[in-house]
Amino acid sequence: MITRTTNQTMARTAQLNLQSSMSRMAKLQEQVASSAAITRPSDDPTGTANALKVRSEIRANEQYTSNVSDADGWLTLADDALTNTTDILRRVKDLTLNAATGTMSANDRKAVATELAGLKTDLLREANTTYLGRTIFAGTSDTGKAFTEDPAGSYNFSGSSTPTTRRVDSNTLVRVDTDGEAVFGAGDNSVFRLVDNLVADLNANNDVSGYLGKIDAAANTVLMEHSSLGVRHAATINAKETLADRSVSLETRRSGIEDLDTAKVILDMKLQEVAYQSALAITAKALQPTLMDFLR
Repeated sequence: MITRTTNQTMARTAQLNLQSSMSRMAKLQEQVASSAAITRPSDDPTGTANALKVRSEIRANEQYTSNVSDADGWLTLADDALTNTTDILRRVKDLTLNAATGTMSANDRKAVATELAGLKTDLLREANTTYLGRTIFAGTSDTGKAFTEDPAGSYNFSGSSTPTTRRVDSNTLVRVDTDGEAVFGAGDNSVFRLVDNLVADLNANNDVSGYLGKIDAAANTVLMEHSSLGVRHAATINAKETLADRSVSLETRRSGIEDLDTAKVILDMKLQEVAYQSALAITAKALQPTLMDFLR
């Protein structure tokens, strides 16, 4: 059977081809306007799935970066507090050495005792250092102070034994606080009680040379805790650098999936416009109606 191709059939075919060409051109124009390679999931289902995964990783990386920034704040402040504590204990030792020589008068020793009492207050201030309202030596406790002095003169540790941590990646938790009781002691074994006893003996004009070893022991304890904090702080700084590098890598991946190669798409759009205009011209000439078409 011979199939007859009528003018109407040719017109419909031409119309479908022109609409398809116009649709492709419209898609390219939409991409140029939005600067996005994927404007809807149906454009690229696989690319959409990959983009969602990368965006999820970016959000997680941003949260880890925020955690690291918070951890850095805690650890930097703790580092400063322990440095100040070491300096205070060094001054306590220097004063004790001078008072232990036996060349000081009773009044001179009382003057030293007065300065030492002020240094004890400084030690308490460092022990109760806070960061964003949280005491850095009190663990997870929300108490306002890590150490309190009761009327009987005892120094009570009011913190928690549970450490405060921050997650710096999917597998790593970093402790950001420092055990105040381990650094300063508590009760009669605290460094505050040590200074109090030293002050009392100086006011009584007693020999204080026996305190030198105890002050050294307290300073060594602070130094060991300071070293442990330094290790954690270094790990946090390394994590910060790693997260920054990962942020760049993830953004590059996201851009490769979602962002448009603008120059290429504009060129494709111009070529599509030329092809569309050519198709219009050719169709207009190929489908010129005649009087016979109207008489059929």
